[in-house]
Amino acid sequence: MDDSIEPETNVQALAGYERPTLKTIAYMTGLGITTVSRALKDAPDIGAETKERVRQVARQIGYQPNRAGVRLRTGKTNVIALVLSVDEELMGFTTQLVFGITEVLANTQYHLVVTPHTHAKDPMVPIQYILDTGSADGVIISKMQPDDARVRFMTERNMPFAAHGRTNMGIDHPYHDFDNEAYVYEAMKRLSQCGRKHIAVLLPPKQFSYYDFARRGFERGLHDFGLLEFPLNDIISNDTPLDQVKALSEALMSTPDCPDGLVSISGTSTIAFIAGVEEAGKKVGRDIDVVSKQSADFLNWLRPEIHTVNEDIKLAGRELARALLARIDGKPVQGLQSLSQPVWSSRAPKFGA
Repeated sequence: MDDSIEPETNVQALAGYERPTLKTIAYMTGLGITTVSRALKDAPDIGAETKERVRQVARQIGYQPNRAGVRLRTGKTNVIALVLSVDEELMGFTTQLVFGITEVLANTQYHLVVTPHTHAKDPMVPIQYILDTGSADGVIISKMQPDDARVRFMTERNMPFAAHGRTNMGIDHPYHDFDNEAYVYEAMKRLSQCGRKHIAVLLPPKQFSYYDFARRGFERGLHDFGLLEFPLNDIISNDTPLDQVKALSEALMSTPDCPDGLVSISGTSTIAFIAGVEEAGKKVGRDIDVVSKQSADFLNWLRPEIHTVNEDIKLAGRELARALLARIDGKPVQGLQSLSQPVWSSRAPKFGA
């Protein structure tokens, strides 16, 4: 250590004219470059006080590892790729998922890169690019299909990944999912307790895995609670443009034989459907009861009479990041699969209210 280094060295003077390096941090802290490097990597033989001092200086000067150099030395990019459909941006889904992932990555060497795409095009394209260019050490994907080509491709190429959703293709892989079957079943139970009999369900498109789970819960609910289905899913889904959902809802609710209960898988679609209900002169809580899943606690601010269940997307982000990091470290898939249960919102209406 060079004891002549002055601790009050001006941060801007050191970092303002060229990219900060490990040498910069070493100069400012009076530590050796090797010690600085190991402190940033959270090496167990470096004291907590030293690590914090190094990290504080690194934050102050805006230090970032040279990814090209890291890749040359280790073969790693220190990048996690989140491949996300642009359709999932509604109501803060993307923001909450990113928040959850970055909470876990914050104290690691990994950086998150979001790769947007649309499922209207081939969802394999961004995956193929990431693997062909070696631009990430691991991948997080969503909008799972029962037989998902992305899962097969990354498994064959030994690319660590975690999926927001489950598959049914005989390949064991890390995932975090919401129990949509349990949610829809519990929603049917609540509608039955509200005295409703003729139930519509607004589901995802049929190609996605969570359609199968949600439909299973719906059919179990029809059977167990003696309810009747008002056919809806062949007409609209939660991917249908919202203006069309509103128009179709208004048309359906204007007929004598209309549903008296709705289960919705999407908060945004719920808002559009209820707008149509009201355009038809009907009222939620009087003419129809609505149960909706939401990824942010907002529906009851707009309509206190909606029965709501929260899906914690930030939790999903944390679980996916933890699973992926464990997979990158070579941990087995077992223990890297999680399923969150539906939780009724505290703002949802109480029975008899």
